Amino acid sequence: MRELDTIAESIRVGYVHPTTMLNTLIEIENGGGLSAVRRIERQLSLGTPALRERGYPHSDLAQRWLNAARAYLIAQAERRQAV
Repeated sequence: MRELDTIAESIRVGYVHPTTMLNTLIEIENGGGLSAVRRIERQLSLGTPALRERGYPHSDLAQRWLNAARAYLIAQAERRQAV
């Protein structure tokens, strides 16, 4: 999954543009549905605390990815309820 590479690379270098973040989440949903986004959110929710515990310098970016994935899932759920 190319999108996972995007997430990992951005955490490694410590930067991601917000548009890239949103587009990556959209690509994940397009490729595997909201369940794929949920899987990414789950992986980030498990991995982010581990990065923080190890003192990884870009763990804050992992947290931002996690927050973005959660916000994306909430927005999609609200959009579906509105229809």
